[in-house]
Amino acid sequence: MKNPGVAADIEAIWRIESARVVAGVARLTSDLALAEDFAQDALVAALEVWSGAGLPDNPGAWLMTAAKRRALDHLRHKTMATIKHVELSRELDTHHALAEQVFTEQIDVALDDDIGDDVLRLIFTACHPVLSADARAALTLKVVGGLSTEEIARAYLKSEPTIAQRIVRAKRTLTEAHVPFEVPRGAELAPRLASVLEVIYLIFNEGYAATAGDCWMRPELCNEALRLGRILAGLMPEESEVHGLAALMEIQASRLPARVDAKGEPILLLDQDRTRWDRLLIRRGLSALGRAERLPGALGPYTLQAAIAACHARAATAGDTDWPRIAALYDALAAIAPSPVVALNRAVAVGMAFGPAAGLELVDALLEDPALTHYHLLPSVRGDLLAKLDRMPEARAEFERAATLTRNARERALLLARVAACTKCKTASADTL
Repeated sequence: MKNPGVAADIEAIWRIESARVVAGVARLTSDLALAEDFAQDALVAALEVWSGAGLPDNPGAWLMTAAKRRALDHLRHKTMATIKHVELSRELDTHHALAEQVFTEQIDVALDDDIGDDVLRLIFTACHPVLSADARAALTLKVVGGLSTEEIARAYLKSEPTIAQRIVRAKRTLTEAHVPFEVPRGAELAPRLASVLEVIYLIFNEGYAATAGDCWMRPELCNEALRLGRILAGLMPEESEVHGLAALMEIQASRLPARVDAKGEPILLLDQDRTRWDRLLIRRGLSALGRAERLPGALGPYTLQAAIAACHARAATAGDTDWPRIAALYDALAAIAPSPVVALNRAVAVGMAFGPAAGLELVDALLEDPALTHYHLLPSVRGDLLAKLDRMPEARAEFERAATLTRNARERALLLARVAACTKCKTASADTL
C-alpha cells in the first residue's frame, strides 16, 4: 500500500457507507452473505486503488459501483451457466438474447438507486426473528453498523472466533430459511418491526449497563444503537414506536457522562450531577417523543418508556422528579407490555411516590417469580427499600445476594459498598443503645 495513512479515512468512510453498499448489492443478489462478500471485495479494491490515487470525490458511490459490478459479474456467469445446462440444444444467438435480456433486467435493478428502501430491507433482514436475539444483534452491528468482528467481540466481551461463527451461522440460517430481502407489509409489519426495535434496544442496553466485565458501560454500543435508531426513524417517519425508541435512547444516552465518576465508579440516577447531562441529546429525545405522541394510535411501550425518561430529564434536581406521574406511566406500561422487570420498575416508582413500604409490598409479591430468580436487581431494589425503612440487617442480606448475582465488576463493588454502609449503620445504632 503506497499510502497507509489513507486506511483510517477508508475505515471511517466504510463505517458510514457499508450499510448502503451491502443493502444495494443484496437487492441484486437476494443473498445477504453474497452481498457482504461483494461489498468486502469493493473495500479491498478501495484500499488498493485509493492508497495510490487518493480518495475519489464520492467514495460511497465508488464503493457501490465496485460492489455492484462484482455482483453483476456473478449474476452474468450464473445466468450463462444456467442457460448452457438447460438449453444446450438452442442456437447460440438465442442463448445470447436470453442472457442479455436477463442481465439487462438486473442492470435496471442495479441502476434503480433506492438507497433508503434498501437499507430498510437490510435492517429487517438482519433482525429477522428466525435468528436468536444474540445472532440478530451481532449481524445487525456487522452489516448495518459496519463494525468489524473484532469490534463486536470486544464490545460483548466474547472471543473473535465466537462472534465470527455467530455471524456466519446467522447468514447461513437466513439463506437456508429463504428469508426474502424485503420490508414486510400489512399485518406482517408490526411483529417484524417489534423484532427490529428489540434488537436495537438490546444493543443500546448492553452499552448502557454492561451485563459483565470490568466496565459499568460500553458507550460505543450506545452510540451504534443511537445511529441505528436515527436511521430507522428517518426511514419510517410514520411509525410512532420507532420515534418512541429513538426518544428513549436519546434521553437515556444524555446521562452517560454523569453515570460514572473520574475513576469509572458508578453513580446512580438520583445522585448524578444533572449539569453533566447532555442537553442536546435531551432536546433531540423530547422532540422525538413529541413526534411519537402526535402520531395516531395508542402509545406503545417504547413511547411510554421515553415518557418516563422525559420525567427525569425535565427535573432540574432529583427532588423535582414527578414520581406520581412516573408511577402512572408504569401502570400504563404494565397494562400493555406486562413483564416482571416492568413490575419491578413500577415498584421502585411507587416506592418513590408513595413511600418505601408501598414499594416493598409490590417487590415482595415478585419474590416467587421464576423469571427474577437470578436477576440481581430484585434483591438490590428490595435492599434499597429495606434500608429506607431502617431494616438494616435485612437490607444488608439483600445487597449481599445482589452482589453474588451480578456479573459486572463495577456493579458488584457498588453493591458491596451498600453492604458496608448497612453494616456501619447497624453498628452505629447498637452504639447508641
